[in-house]
Order: sequence, then structure tokens, then C-alpha cells
Amino acid sequence: MVRIRLRRVGRKGQPSYRIVAADKEAPRDGKFLEILGFYNPRTEPATIKVKEDRVYDWLSKGAQLSEAAEQIFRTAGVLERYERFKQGEDLEVLLAEAAKAEAERNVSPKTRRD
Repeated sequence: MVRIRLRRVGRKGQPSYRIVAADKEAPRDGKFLEILGFYNPRTEPATIKVKEDRVYDWLSKGAQLSEAAEQIFRTAGVLERYERFKQGEDLEVLLAEAAKAEAERNVSPKTRRD
């Protein structure tokens, strides 16, 4: 079974995460199938970049979300747009909306919380 989850990267005490599609049995930082995005909780606001077209593809194939990935996707609005995608809304419209939301959300990725 494929699971969409976080993979920790970064130095000790400075975590950032890749959002990946990985086999459920693979270790947290082990083998994965595809990188679907990036999440950095250390910026204010947190930086979230997601390849939504690939996320929609994996979810439509039956991939499960981890709790952390689900929370990040809810914050970014990915799950709400995925529900509209399942109801038949055009993919290009949803991706344009996602790009606009990402530009508004990720104002200054160099801002640090200390």
C-alpha cells in the first residue's frame, strides 16, 4: 500500500520535510516512490510547496495520507480542491487556483522563527 507522508531532511535541530509517496512498510527516511512537495515549518508562515497534479494522481490510485500530510494538505487547501476534482471540476482551473494560493501563502520563505 502506498502512503503519502513526510520525509525528514535538514541538519540536526533544523528540520524541513519532503512530502513523498512511499510504501507503507518503508522506513521514514528510506526508499520512496516520488517527491510530491516540500514543507518547512521553521519559516513564518510555514513554507508549503505541493505538486498538486501528482498528489491527485496518487490519491485517485488509492494512496493513503499520513496524519501529518493530511494536516498540511488541509492547511494548504489541497484536500478541498481534490474533492472538487473528484466531482469533475477541470484540472487546469484547480492548478491555477493552487498556484495563486501558494503565491499568497509563501510570501517570504527566508523569514525565520527563532
